[in-house]
Amino acid sequence: MRQNTMRGTGRGFRIGLMAMLAAGTMLSACSQSSDEMAAEEAVADTAYEGTEAAAEMAEAPADTATTGKVANPIGKQIPDLDIPLSIPKIAYVYHYGFSLPGDNIAKLQQEHADLCESQGPYSCRILSMDHSGEEGDYASGSLQLAVASDKARAFGGLLAGEAEMLDGEQVTHSIEGEDLSKQIVDTEARLRARTVLRDRLLEVLKTRKGSVAELVEAERSVAQVNQEIDQARSWVEEMKGRVAFTRVNITYESGTPVASDFVSPIKGAVDSLGSILGFVFATLIMLAAVLLPVGGLIWGGRAINRRFTGKPAHTET
Repeated sequence: MRQNTMRGTGRGFRIGLMAMLAAGTMLSACSQSSDEMAAEEAVADTAYEGTEAAAEMAEAPADTATTGKVANPIGKQIPDLDIPLSIPKIAYVYHYGFSLPGDNIAKLQQEHADLCESQGPYSCRILSMDHSGEEGDYASGSLQLAVASDKARAFGGLLAGEAEMLDGEQVTHSIEGEDLSKQIVDTEARLRARTVLRDRLLEVLKTRKGSVAELVEAERSVAQVNQEIDQARSWVEEMKGRVAFTRVNITYESGTPVASDFVSPIKGAVDSLGSILGFVFATLIMLAAVLLPVGGLIWGGRAINRRFTGKPAHTET
C-alpha cells in the first residue's frame, strides 16, 4: 500500500516537473519573441529617424541652391507676399547718323533697306526713305524703319558694318524711350468701363423698358459709346505697336561736295555772278522807287513857281 502511494507521489512529481519545464520553455520562447520584436522595432525606428534626417539634409541644400540664401532661422513668421509685377511698356526710338561720300549714300540706303527686308516682315519694316542732292552738291538722305523691340539693338550693330564697306562712319547715335504703361492701363480701364455701359444700354433697348424718348436717347448713347470704344481700342493698339516695334531713324550726309571738276568752279562763279547782278538790280529798283517820287515833286514845284512868277524857264545873259 505504501509502495503504491510512493509510486503515485513520484509520478505526480514527474508530471509537475514536466509541466514546469514546459511552462519555462514557453516563457523563454515568448521572452525571446518579445526581445526580437523589440529589437526589430528599435532597428526600424532607427532607420526611420535616419531616413528623416537624410531627407532634411537633402532638402536643405536644395532650398539653398534654389533660393541662393540660407534658410530663415526664425521660421515662417513673416508671410510671403505674392505681388504681381508688370514689365514697363516703353516705346523706344533709335537714331543713327552716318557720314560718307555723297555718291555712296544711295548705295548705303539700299544696303540698309535690304538688311531690313532680310529680317522678315515680322521683325523689320521699311516706313520711309528719301535722298536729295546731285553730283557736285551737298547730298543727304534718310531711312525710317520699324524693328522688333527684342532685335533693335542687334540690328543697330549691323548698320555700322554696312557703312564701313562704303567708306562711311557712324557719327551720331542716340536712344529715346517713352513709358506708355500708365497710358495703356488707363485706356484699357476706360475701354472696359465703356463696354459695360454699352452692354447695359443694349439691354435697355432689348427689353424695351421706358418711353420712346428714353429709347431714342439710349440708341444715341449706344452710338456715342461705340465710337469711344473704337477710339480707345485704336489708341491701345497704336501704343502696343510702338512698344512692340522700335522706331529706327537713320540719316546720311556728305561732308563735302560729291565731286570737284573743271565745270564745278565755273558753275560756282556763274552762280555767284548771278547773285551779284541780282543784288545790283535790286539796289537800282530801290533807288528808283525813292528818287523818282522825290524828283517828280521837285520838278512839279519848280513848274508851279515859274507859272505864278512869270519867269522863263531859262534866262539868257
